[in-house]
Parts: sequence; structure tokens; C-alpha cells
Amino acid sequence: MSTDRHPATVYLSASDMIRLVRRKGLSACIAGVAGRIEREFLRWHEFDKSARLACHSPVGVIELMPIADASRFAFKYVNGHPGNHRHGLPTVMAFGVLADVATGAPRLLSELTLTTAIRTAAMSAVAARRLARPDSRRMALIGNGAQSEFQALALRDLVGIRELRLFDIDPAASAKLAANLAGQGLELRRCASVAEAVRGADIVTTVTADKRNATILSAAMIEPGMHINAVGGDCPGKTELHPGVLEAAAVFVEYEPQSRLEGDIQQMPADFPVTELWQVLEGRHPGRRDARQVTVFDSVGFALEDHAALTFMGETAAELGIGELIELVPRTADPKDLFGLLRDEPQAPARRAAATVADGCMSAAA
Repeated sequence: MSTDRHPATVYLSASDMIRLVRRKGLSACIAGVAGRIEREFLRWHEFDKSARLACHSPVGVIELMPIADASRFAFKYVNGHPGNHRHGLPTVMAFGVLADVATGAPRLLSELTLTTAIRTAAMSAVAARRLARPDSRRMALIGNGAQSEFQALALRDLVGIRELRLFDIDPAASAKLAANLAGQGLELRRCASVAEAVRGADIVTTVTADKRNATILSAAMIEPGMHINAVGGDCPGKTELHPGVLEAAAVFVEYEPQSRLEGDIQQMPADFPVTELWQVLEGRHPGRRDARQVTVFDSVGFALEDHAALTFMGETAAELGIGELIELVPRTADPKDLFGLLRDEPQAPARRAAATVADGCMSAAA
């Protein structure tokens, strides 16, 4: 990233991101983000890390997720409102920024709603490649909402899943998922219950949205050798796994201080043992120890993944010539004279423009 005096900011809108993914290919984007996540996790100690800042309400949560290394700062704004479908809005909406650490200049402003679905699926695949049995081919996908197709395709491409068992308390969601995945090289089976979907699965991925302490999986459903991607439990008071599932498994997390507050392990004692996934990627921890061990990736989403996704999408946009330059920071000949930007503005045209806007508003009101 350059450090010119008047920094331009690249803006990637939602329509830009859709165009980018269509041109690059969804599978290539998932694989690219997964590869960048692994690279960034291998630089774990180079990042200034912190748990995300969250503002909770009875109906949802709004969060800021910051992280930085020596050259780049990134943050994501993201919400989680499970009832948003009643307002015609996604449960999760997000945008993010990449900025120069040396100057603080914002270099990339990007949509992250679509990108978050891609990076969450990529993260699930990164974990499953290291923690699931190598011969895993059957996955139960519990929760068939907005992120489910991305999870299915990521695990198909990067892990080798070929059979998918689907369950959602809303049958229409499972029907939507089955329709979207038709012809995608997956054997699909819609199930009548969680227990039916989980039975015989090698990997179980839970992506439910309700903001409550739920028991999606109980210990009785777990079979030797299973790997569980617990994706939906991602804030205080929101869980998917019965404590007995965690007690029976080796549990892996992204960033332990955040996962203790927000993940399924919030139910467990403070000394409940977990392993941060970077240690597995770096070879400090073996991950799965044998074919019968049960493993859990208690995924809450961490800012380092968004840093990786923003970086990959920004570079891909530059390669494809997608995005536009915007003036997010005012341009001034004298950085110490910000007030001069207002003083030097011709007054008459500004007043006329304001009057025109006002007239337009009055006409619309009439």
C-alpha cells in the first residue's frame, strides 16, 4: 500500500463483490481465502490481537472486530440479528476497512456480507482439513440458512465431502439449500431431525442463528471419530452444543480469550482445556490424535480471518479491475488547515445547491 499525501480509497460495493466472485469463481474465492487464512495464522505472533467489541440488545448484536500487523490495520463491522428475515434483511450484514498502519490512511472499504459467508466457510474447511479424518465424505449440515451453501461447497472442494445430510427447523430453508446445490456434485438427503442427519456422519457442521443457549447436538448423538464444526454459537448466551459433547472431545478454537466469552466453551469452567488452531497449523499440536477421537472446532469468527479475506478480495479486485476510487479523506493543500476547506468554498453556488435540494424535498413532499 502506498503512502501518498492524498490517499485514495478503493471502494468495493456489494454489486462489485458479486461481480468479482462471478468472474473469479466461488470455489476459487473460497480456496483463495482459505489459503490466505492459513498464511495469516502462521504469522500469529505478528498480529496485535484483541477480542471484538460487542453491543448486545435483546434482538441481536452489533460488533467491531479490529486487528493489525506492522503494516496493515483491519476492522469489520458486523451484526447478528436472527429475526431480520421479518424485515427483509440478512441475519448478518458487514463491511470492513484495510488501512495503512504507518499513516492510518484507509486504503480499502469493502462490503463484507457476502465475503463473511465465504471466509466463514473457508475457515471451517481450514479446520476440518486438519481435524477431521482424511477419509471424511459424509457431512450433516444443521441450519440451512444464508451461510449453508458456502459451507457445503467449501467442505466439498477442500475436504472431499460428497454426501450431505440436511436439517433445519424450517423445511423451506432445506428446500432452498437443496435447490441451490442441485447439480453441484453432492448427494443430498433431507432429514426429519438432527439425530437422523447426524447418524453416520463423518463431519457435523452446525450453523444455526437463534440467539439463545440451545442444544443442537447432545452427547448421545456423537459417534467415535466425528469432527464437529460448531459455527453458530458466536456471542454470549448463544450456544449449540451440550456440555457433554465438549467434555467428550478435543476442542480447538481461534482466539481463546474471545472464544471463552462467545463460543460453546462459555458453558465450561475457565480451566477447560482448549487448543488454538494456529498451533495445529504450525505443527506445535498434532490436532486429531487417532481415528476414533472426537474433535470440535468451536468457531466464533476472528478478526484475523477478516484481515485475510479483505486482503485477498482487495488483491483480486485489483487484478480484475473491479472497484472505484472514492475520496473518503478530504484533500487539502495544508493538512493543518482543515477549516480552510470550508472557508474557501464559494458561498453563492453552495447556497443555490442547498436551495435546489430543499426545493426538491418540498416538491417530493407535495
